[in-house]
Amino acid sequence: MAANRRVTLVLLTALAPVSWGTTYAVTTEFLPADRPLFTATVRALPAGLLLLALARVLPRGAWWGRATVLGALNIGAFFPLLFLAAYRLPGGTAAVVGSVGPLFVAGLAAVLLGERPTVSTLLTGVAAALGVSLVVLRAAGALDTVGVLAALASTACMSTGTVLTQRWGRPEGVGPLALTGWQLTAGGLFIAPLALLVEGAPPALDGRAAGGYLYLALANTAIAYWLWFRGIGRLTATQVTFLGPLSPLTAAVVGWAALGQALTPVQLAGMALAFGATVLGQLGPRTAAGPPPEPAAAPGRGVDTPRPASRALGRTRS
Repeated sequence: MAANRRVTLVLLTALAPVSWGTTYAVTTEFLPADRPLFTATVRALPAGLLLLALARVLPRGAWWGRATVLGALNIGAFFPLLFLAAYRLPGGTAAVVGSVGPLFVAGLAAVLLGERPTVSTLLTGVAAALGVSLVVLRAAGALDTVGVLAALASTACMSTGTVLTQRWGRPEGVGPLALTGWQLTAGGLFIAPLALLVEGAPPALDGRAAGGYLYLALANTAIAYWLWFRGIGRLTATQVTFLGPLSPLTAAVVGWAALGQALTPVQLAGMALAFGATVLGQLGPRTAAGPPPEPAAAPGRGVDTPRPASRALGRTRS
């Protein structure tokens, strides 16, 4: 039973990067061009406000600062840096840079969580990056320095946010729904003034674009990030980040199935390598069963009771 629950948890968490892999196709086929910051705002802020309305729990005390930091790392800085890299780098180069996320997380987890990376973890991370590179990388001349730095910075932000989310856990009585809502709202509020300053007034939207934004805000962001942060709370940081390569792999499959993009034998081999590394990345230590469910916080009230230190240092959380 415990093994079945763990497999179910991994599969549900994996739905997040699979969903994110559809972002490129939705953006190119449904949304107005050259509005990355507006798109990032519409993805994050409405989703965050919706989850806050459902959870009806606000941060208190230290969690105002922690939620702001996590929102800035996972959403507010990650989204703009990711879009900047995508606009300045050729083909799937940004995805290749992002695929080193497991190696970033392994290093950060060693420092912040005391999780010493194994040789197997490091080799699996290299294999995942190599597999993704075979799938998405294209030869396209010299690489843009700003684009490469932006891609590295976006990966570092998301990796740091993942590890800090594990280290800090959640306040007692606060579920992943509220924690996700805090971060999306904080990140959206971070991006919104930047979008207005850089891109000006929002563009006029037709029904096609409105549908695309609705999908991004609900399925691609609200639900996907809730599943992602829920998984971070119950799996190790390394296990969660090894699901990341599913995003560029999904993008390649969607491009082939929906956009008529061909897949070469080399790309198929890369997909097999990256998917194999993703599976191997889940074969780490089993997580222990979580503590009994905690009583829910009263609606509309904030909570700021820290978890015990033993749970905040990378162990399983409920």
